[in-house]
Amino acid sequence: MFILISIAVFVVVALAVFVIASLLDERSSKARLLRERLSSVDKTPERQAGEDLALLRDEMLSKIPALDNLLRRSPRIASLQTMLEQADVKSRAGNVLLLCVMCGAALGLVVWLFSGFPQMAWLGVLLGMFLPYSYANYKRSKRFQKFEELFPEAIDTLARAVRAGHAFTTALELIANEIADPVASEFRKLFEEQKFGLPVRDALINLTERVPLVDVKFFVTAVMLQRETGGNLAEILDNLSYVIRERFKIMRQVRVHTASGRMTMMLLMGLPPVIIITMQVLNPSFIRPLFDDPIGHILLVVGITLQTVGYFVIRKVIQIQV
Repeated sequence: MFILISIAVFVVVALAVFVIASLLDERSSKARLLRERLSSVDKTPERQAGEDLALLRDEMLSKIPALDNLLRRSPRIASLQTMLEQADVKSRAGNVLLLCVMCGAALGLVVWLFSGFPQMAWLGVLLGMFLPYSYANYKRSKRFQKFEELFPEAIDTLARAVRAGHAFTTALELIANEIADPVASEFRKLFEEQKFGLPVRDALINLTERVPLVDVKFFVTAVMLQRETGGNLAEILDNLSYVIRERFKIMRQVRVHTASGRMTMMLLMGLPPVIIITMQVLNPSFIRPLFDDPIGHILLVVGITLQTVGYFVIRKVIQIQV
């Protein structure tokens, strides 16, 4: 009990110090941003005539200035922020990291108090820290899946608009107004980027970065080649839409043939935790040596390692690229 009180006091004091330091650092952080912008304006005449200019958006990774300064030093945090944007999660990377830490601490404490096995608290911490990231990754996958389903319809709309005499850039606005999200939101960004002066080629490349799907890369490559070499854009888009739909048919057939492998993977991954929880409820004395004895600890590590390896092996087998 004394250890729990000590940990709670430490966490409260650390959070209080961090909040006070963040409030004190907020004004200096704003001043730093202002100095950087002014210095970039002052250095404008020093650039060479042939030097490429880039338009950068200052996106904070956290509303806490001290944490934002710390996170900007790691490129992995920028990739996390990109994943959150692709998942359409209205949260910053710093907030997600804090949520991971809080979930890990909470789940680790729950496992420590209610499982009867203090040695398993670290497993609860790891699982809790991974949950927010898994949720964001799940939303990203679902959003990309919905985008793939609606993308052929968007290509057909673009082909009909071009065939009717509309310009390519005007047809992009039609897609943003007529197709459902997430296709509408992505094409609206594409239309607004080229509308505000960004070259169409760069705007299309930005689309592939926001939605890194094979079908989108096919679309961008076909459009850029047509704009550089010429040709019937409507016919190219019709052929591309047909290829994407045929690819979906093959992917559905593959999912049918790999259904047994996916079910096997789910059973093999879910069966050991279910057995351990069941034995803990029905006969705790039978399962307790697995957590109290040093040999049991070794067996746990070996079992978790083999489970992880088996998961990736089965996942590699059932994932067939189309």
